[in-house]
Amino acid sequence: MPRNYHNSVIERMRKENLLAHLQNLVGDRNSFIHSRRLRAAAEYINRQFKACGYQVHADSVRLLWRLYPNIIAEAAGANPDAPVLIIGAHYDSVLGSPGADDNASGVAAMLEVARVLSGKLLAEKSSRLRIQFVGFALEEQSMAGSAHYVRMLSRQRMALEGMVSLEMVGYTSNAPSSQQFPPGLDHLYPHVGNFIGVVANERSRTLLNTVVAAMKTVEGLPIESLAVPQNGEVLPPTRLSDHSPFWDRGYPALMITDTSWFRNPHYHQSTDTIETLNLDFMARVAEGVARSVEAMTK
Repeated sequence: MPRNYHNSVIERMRKENLLAHLQNLVGDRNSFIHSRRLRAAAEYINRQFKACGYQVHADSVRLLWRLYPNIIAEAAGANPDAPVLIIGAHYDSVLGSPGADDNASGVAAMLEVARVLSGKLLAEKSSRLRIQFVGFALEEQSMAGSAHYVRMLSRQRMALEGMVSLEMVGYTSNAPSSQQFPPGLDHLYPHVGNFIGVVANERSRTLLNTVVAAMKTVEGLPIESLAVPQNGEVLPPTRLSDHSPFWDRGYPALMITDTSWFRNPHYHQSTDTIETLNLDFMARVAEGVARSVEAMTK
């Protein structure tokens, strides 16, 4: 192991917390006819962050006649001059889907990572990084929430260490040929859908290497990674989450994903329910993300 990773994070990751988050989030939550449910999801994320002791504020994006909040949490007293590391997940779903994997799973993992790291981040005011946890609005509307947020960061000339997008992290299958790939990649990766993918662009290679190294220390969590040229235009599926607006602004960013429709037959369907998810897998992914944050703040 490249570092002396201890077991404290592993021991405190709780599947029952992940399940509780899923139960509170899952349900049609989109900006068309279920905006009330979408607001309830935002309020739930806000309450969970506050319960962990973080300072929380909203940065809202307008879509038509309504405002939809990005929910931002960070430790009080964090060094305002330190570079920012963002751990984010979108909380909206597409119309007609309860959105368990897409993307209540990513939000649940983010909230559990925030809880596990809260003591460390609230106590260590001298960390070289500011950690922000962000529940992004309107990812299903062309990444409107994260695009709005990254424009704000750019205007403020904020130093960004990196952004990690948790995008569908709960579905696995051990069946043969359960994993598909875009053309050209199928001979490079396993065809059993039991791994977590980490996707970056070449500009984000350092961030990718750090996160993958940390996640590989989690026992029982297979990792596969990919670095795409430029901003992923040659492989459009790699752009389909909240990391891509960061790529487009030249910031290092990556996506952690179970590969969505390349594995999960319930993607954007009414069958995307809690019962289809693997909570053990989600807990391991959350552990890997927490270990990545710990590695970068040392």
